[in-house]
Amino acid sequence: MTQSMRQDWAGQVDFDRLPRHIAIIMDGNGRWAKQRGLPRTAGHKVGSETFRKIATCCRDLGIEHLTVYAFSTENWKRSEDEVGAIMRLLKQYLLEAIESMERDNIRLRFLGDLSAIAPELRKLVERTNAISERMTGFQANICLNYGGRDEIVRAVRAFAADCAAGKKSAEELTEQDFACYLDSRGIPDPELIIRPSGEERISNFLLWQCAYSEFYFCDTLWPDFDEEALKQAIISYQRRDRRFGGVK
Repeated sequence: MTQSMRQDWAGQVDFDRLPRHIAIIMDGNGRWAKQRGLPRTAGHKVGSETFRKIATCCRDLGIEHLTVYAFSTENWKRSEDEVGAIMRLLKQYLLEAIESMERDNIRLRFLGDLSAIAPELRKLVERTNAISERMTGFQANICLNYGGRDEIVRAVRAFAADCAAGKKSAEELTEQDFACYLDSRGIPDPELIIRPSGEERISNFLLWQCAYSEFYFCDTLWPDFDEEALKQAIISYQRRDRRFGGVK
């Protein structure tokens, strides 16, 4: 974050009470493009640049984790051209990330069933994973071919397999144990989930992890989401009374 931006945020944001983990449903790319008479793919391209800017802002703020919904298990229903464009943008991002991760001390982690994506992309993911193991800084988590229900089902299958192998006992299962089978194992649950574009639903995103997340909805389409929009989301979050089922 630039000094001028920090000064602008001062007095509005408590830098000592920032969420450790922010998650975002990057929604509105298609509508943004349609409003401008452009193909949907143009919206995804601008949306990918928005992700870069917001990730950089979160890193500079000291946010530990940013998780974004890049491609859901349901997004395969979209046109072949649109799916192809999204995957090409992801490939471009990964190639650029590989060049800059060590320099900027950034980690990347992918959540979702990666078996369905192209082998070339999987190899790039493996390269970023290898680099991330050496890094200690800000972590961007990218949900790719991800669905909250699918994640839970895959976790149940893995736990059941361990039970069948005698490694685990169903009677001893706890929430903490089960969380270790999820794609997000080792990542703190998001305190704040942001959904731009005017929609107010969760869309199968981080279903297990969002149990006590604060939600922030706004009408801004994702390509137009900027540092000011992020600031307003954090201000709203810091005004909430987080009791976790208890009473203060």
